[in-house]
Amino acid sequence: MASLCLNSLPLPPSSQPRKLLETPSPSSLNSYGKAEASKPIVVSGNPPTFVSAPGRRIVAVGDLHGDLYQTRCALEMAGVLSSDGEDLWTGGETVLVQLGDILDRGEDEIAILSLLRSLDIQAKAEGGAVFQVNGNHESMNVEGNFRFVDDGGFDECLDFLEYFDDCRDDWEEAFVDWIGVSQKLKVDRKMPQNYWDPWNLVRRQKGVIARSILLRPGGPLACELARHPVVLKVNDWLFCHGGLVPHHVAYGVERMNREVSQWMRGLSESEDDPDIPFIATRGYDSVVWNRLYSRDNSEFDDYQSNQIHSILERTLHAAGAKAMVVGHTPQTAGVNCKYNCSIWRIDVGMSRGVLNSRPEVLEIRGDKARVIRRKMDSFSELNVVDYL
Repeated sequence: MASLCLNSLPLPPSSQPRKLLETPSPSSLNSYGKAEASKPIVVSGNPPTFVSAPGRRIVAVGDLHGDLYQTRCALEMAGVLSSDGEDLWTGGETVLVQLGDILDRGEDEIAILSLLRSLDIQAKAEGGAVFQVNGNHESMNVEGNFRFVDDGGFDECLDFLEYFDDCRDDWEEAFVDWIGVSQKLKVDRKMPQNYWDPWNLVRRQKGVIARSILLRPGGPLACELARHPVVLKVNDWLFCHGGLVPHHVAYGVERMNREVSQWMRGLSESEDDPDIPFIATRGYDSVVWNRLYSRDNSEFDDYQSNQIHSILERTLHAAGAKAMVVGHTPQTAGVNCKYNCSIWRIDVGMSRGVLNSRPEVLEIRGDKARVIRRKMDSFSELNVVDYL
C-alpha cells in the first residue's frame, strides 16, 4: 500500500491545529468516481488554459527528463497506467497534469511525449484527461539550445524522423504510434562502442540535424509542444513549471500561453511581437525559469520568507486560485509543500539523468492533497493529515 501524506485546502492559519484522521481503506483511494457520473470536463483557451473538472481526482507529475522507465513507474504508482506493458489508461475520470521538462538529459523524450498523447486519447474516452505544461527545457530546445541533450536523445530524433518519413509524413499516426515502436528500434540499433568511430560521428551529426528539423519554430515536434500551455488552471489549482508572480497574472495567463504557442508554431500576431516570449520563457523570474518558491527555505531569513509568502498569496488571489503546483527544482526531500501549503514543489529529480530518485506524485481530491510515494519495492502505511 502506498505511503501518502494528505493536507486539505483551503488552508487555515498556520497556528490552527491539525488532526490525524483514521486511515481510509485502499478501495476508497482507488475509486475514480465511476459510481456516480461526473459532469463533463470543460476546457477554455488555445492552448488549454482554464479547466473545469468537477469531482475529478487530479494527479500531478513533475520533471521526467527523457526517462521512460521512471515515467512508467510514476504513472503506474499514480494509478493511471497499466502495469502490463500495454500502456493502457487505468485512471478512469482522473485528470493527469505533467509539469514539463520532458526533454533533455534522457534518451526517450519523444517516446514519453507519445505515451502521454496516447493516454490522453484513452482518458478522454473515459471522461478523464491528460494535460502537459511546457518547461524551460522545452523552450530551450525550440530556441535551438541543445547543450543538455543526451546522446540517446539525438539518436531518438533521427530514428523518429526516419519513421515519420515511412509514415508518409502522417504526424498523428507517427507520433501516437511511436511509443510502441521506439523501444524495438533502440534494441535493434547497432552502434559502435567507440564514440570516435566515423559512423558514430556521422550519425551524431545527423541526429543534431534531425532534432533541429523537429524542434525549430514551426517544426513538427515544436508544433506538438505548442499544443500545451506554460500555465494551466484546473479548478482552483494553478500548475506551471517554475512559478507565477503577480506581474505574470497582470500580463494575462491566456495571453502568455497564446504567445508561447504562436512562437513555437513559427507564427506571430504582428510584426511588433518579440520572436521569443520573454515574460514566459526568458529571464530568472519568467514562468518557466522562476525558482522563487522552490528554493531551499533555509536560504532565507524570516523577513525574506515572509516576503515570498506575501508574493505567493498576492499571486494566488489575483489568479483566483487556492494553491500552486510547480516543478523545475529537484526536491531532495521529496514532494513537499510550503507557505501553509499554498505551494507544492513536486520535481523530485526522478530521471536517471538528474538524481535517479524514487518517483513521487501529487494527488488532489477536492480540498485535499497528498503525496504518493513508494519506498523501495514495498509500500508503507497510509497517513492522513487534515486541517481543523
